[in-house]
Formats: sequence, structure tokens, C-alpha cells
Amino acid sequence: MNDDAPDLAIRSATADDLPAVVAMLADDPLGASRESPEDLAPYVAAFKRLDEDPNQRLVVAVRGGRVVGTLQLTIIPGLSRKGATRSLVEGVRVHADERGSGLGTRFIEWAIEESRRENCTLVQLTSDASRTDAHRFYERLGFTASHVGFKLAL
Repeated sequence: MNDDAPDLAIRSATADDLPAVVAMLADDPLGASRESPEDLAPYVAAFKRLDEDPNQRLVVAVRGGRVVGTLQLTIIPGLSRKGATRSLVEGVRVHADERGSGLGTRFIEWAIEESRRENCTLVQLTSDASRTDAHRFYERLGFTASHVGFKLAL
């Protein structure tokens, strides 16, 4: 699962990566209000569930021995679209000092290629409506804003 660039590796996350991953999840205006990097217990439990599910891939980008990005790729078998398998990209984060370096592009390209390897016919993602820069980023990579998403907090 390593990226072909010598200075960057994309690999499966381990429990040891959780502090860095959670710190990145919390390092933006939305995450700051919903994440708790000082209490890793719920993240450890969630990581265990992810790690045990063969359709879930929590990955990290590592440069110089330091975690600098993360994303979750979910493989979803389905009946629609003639029984198509799709992938869902979630929780994309790039460390603040790596933003603008091209890492985000390489990360999403990795997710697309991994989805192809899994015979997915569609890659989908959601992005908070307030993240207009992210929307432009995804559109530059070929994604289209074709649907309206809905969420219900439980």
C-alpha cells in the first residue's frame, strides 16, 4: 500500500497513529468543536471496529517518519447500478504544514486507484457545505457535485 514517491508512504493506520490522526481531525473549525484529542478512548474503540472490518481502510500518509495525512476508504457492495461496488472517501485530513504541497491530490488519487483495484465503479464523498475550498479541490480532481446530502444527528 506504499505510495511510489520515496519521501511519502501511504499505509494502513495503526493504533500508534491515533494521536496524530485525531489531532488532524480536530485541527479545523468544524473538527475543533466535535473532536476530543485529549481523550483517545472513543477513538481506540472506533479504530478496533474499523480494523476488524475488511471493507474499511483507515490509512495515513507518512513523510519523514511523521503522520501528515489521513483518510478512511470504505468499500460498499450494492445492488443498484447493476450490483455495482462503490467506495466512500471520508475523514480526509492533511496536516496544516503540508497543505498546498500536493499531498491531498496524491492521497485522493491513491483512494481512486485503490477503489479501481477493488472493482468499484464509483467513488463518492461528502464535504461539509461550508468547505468551499475543498469543493473546488474535489472538482479539480474530476468529482462532480451531483447529489444533495442529508444528515440526521442521533
